[in-house]
Amino acid sequence: MDIPRRNTTKRKTEETGTLEPDFYVEHGKIVFTAAYHLKRGYCCKSGCRHCPYSTGNRKLP
Repeated sequence: MDIPRRNTTKRKTEETGTLEPDFYVEHGKIVFTAAYHLKRGYCCKSGCRHCPYSTGNRKLP
């Protein structure tokens, strides 16, 4: 089981207006930051918006 790690990346979430580590909420969906993906260390192949490992195969909504 992976334990979420804290990050210094700070973005305000739409819904709460608070600063959250590693992600922000956009249109009710969680969007992980590139810093989070780099700390995780691998691509999950889900087509994440900010994936630094992307090979151009991003899935469109």
